[in-house]
Amino acid sequence: MAERTIHPLVKSVLEFGPVLAFFAAYLMLKDEIFTIRGTEYEGFILVTAGFVPLMVLSTGILWKLTGKLSKMQALTLILIVVFGGLSVWLNDERFFKMKPTMIYLLFGFILGFGLWRGESYLRVVMEEMMPLKPEGWMILTRRLCYFFLALAVLNEAIWRTQTTETWVYFKTFGLSLAIFGFFISQGKLFGRYGISEDDKA
Repeated sequence: MAERTIHPLVKSVLEFGPVLAFFAAYLMLKDEIFTIRGTEYEGFILVTAGFVPLMVLSTGILWKLTGKLSKMQALTLILIVVFGGLSVWLNDERFFKMKPTMIYLLFGFILGFGLWRGESYLRVVMEEMMPLKPEGWMILTRRLCYFFLALAVLNEAIWRTQTTETWVYFKTFGLSLAIFGFFISQGKLFGRYGISEDDKA
């Protein structure tokens, strides 16, 4: 399927809409208890049950519109379905809370494996967005690998020691801001190892 370009706003809605919907639904249902076929479910579980198919739907639409789905997006969706499904099936919110840990550990392991082989797997998925010299890719990949592992540890610390509401705020806003802040903090690296149009010529 050929890759196609879609409006940035549509892309953002499809990528972040389900997460914001999860957050809004949680705020509305967090204190509710639902009895379904004799089993009691907290609002968090019901919201998770709605989030999983919504994420599948939005990712499917994104794939249909763009003709492309990155490996990172595919892996993330698989983990959402697996851990979200386990939380709903077993009526245990811990599985869904562990999902970010598994995602960041997986990404960190993949990047680390590439570094061990002397390659930057990050370059494969991001080269078109941020053209860098080879040494720049290796440095950025190493830093991002450590960063992902740190996020995995942080997520475990938050969900195991804080309330569910605190974790939801952390998951919705904290992790996104942390990733945004990481790339902003790499400004000097981009400036030093970035490839300009003159360099390409």
